[in-house]
Amino acid sequence: MNENVIAVIIGIVEGLTEYLPISSTGHMILVGSLLGFEGEKASVFEVFIQLGAILSVLILYRDKFLHMITPRRTGSDGNELTLIHVLAGIIPVMIIGFLLHKPIKAYLFSPYTVIIGLVAGGVLMLVAEKYFSNPRTKEVDQMSISQAFFVGLFQILSLWPGFSRSGSTIAGGLFFGMSRKAAAEFSFIIAVPLMFVACVYDLLKILDKLSIDDLTMIAIGFVVAFITAYLSIVWFLRFLNKSTLASFAYYRFIVAAVSYYYFFWR
Repeated sequence: MNENVIAVIIGIVEGLTEYLPISSTGHMILVGSLLGFEGEKASVFEVFIQLGAILSVLILYRDKFLHMITPRRTGSDGNELTLIHVLAGIIPVMIIGFLLHKPIKAYLFSPYTVIIGLVAGGVLMLVAEKYFSNPRTKEVDQMSISQAFFVGLFQILSLWPGFSRSGSTIAGGLFFGMSRKAAAEFSFIIAVPLMFVACVYDLLKILDKLSIDDLTMIAIGFVVAFITAYLSIVWFLRFLNKSTLASFAYYRFIVAAVSYYYFFWR
């Protein structure tokens, strides 16, 4: 298959799945296996298209990011999201991810482990929806630092490919009294520093693998991932205003079943 076509396909997959609770890593592993797009070149490409997905959140939530990093006068009523909330949400997964990075890459990046993650993550979301009642935190700016920390603990589950960063954090938010929309927005916001650090870390290890011949493919994937991620976030937030996570859980079960048949049964 033409490399530019592959760039479009994988760019769309990354953009659609990065912020929806269906696991971008899991889908990238499965689609990469289906297309035969694996190895060092695929790793380089995937880092850059993740940066495209990051850019979409930075643009959509630019006011919140600017507000968090801009010095403000004292006397605030505290009804706002701060860098402290973000740090509380990302430190747990950064510590565990750093300590277990090598074994995770070595043993968990396969279709079989992704299938397990898809099913387990779907079950978690259904349990969270069953537990969910009237939220006390309806907007992301109303969340407490303790909520941010406990939601961050749930994000550790996403280190298992197929579990989904957004799926685990949104489920965690529902368990700790947040609305679906507030939990989703916090998931998007804390994904930015995490993904950026992970991308830079991976990029430093693969810089020598970059080739001028790959720039066209990388540029196509970056733009496609950015546009698709932007549109998927806008759609997802509207969806959560009137729907639950159940449909995403059932989708995950279907993908897991089809993947199991394709890779291990047929």
